[in-house]
Amino acid sequence: MERPDKEEGVIRRKKRRKISVFYKEKIEVLDYKDLEKVIGLMSDRGKILPSRNTGCCAKHQRKAAKAIKRARSIGLVPYTAD
Repeated sequence: MERPDKEEGVIRRKKRRKISVFYKEKIEVLDYKDLEKVIGLMSDRGKILPSRNTGCCAKHQRKAAKAIKRARSIGLVPYTAD
């Protein structure tokens, strides 16, 4: 039995791993007051983007979530979009 990707005309490409914002811009500490970067890690609905979308490793994803939650609690970033 042949695999479906072995059929003629089917081209499979390996997905490239996304590079984290933390590594690109050499960020060591994500500050909750840096709204440009914090909003970049959120969806347009105000949710925290998952690491598969941001490209962050687990350590940086936790730091990003913490910064977003702090910015929300102070009122710099809304909890939801209206």
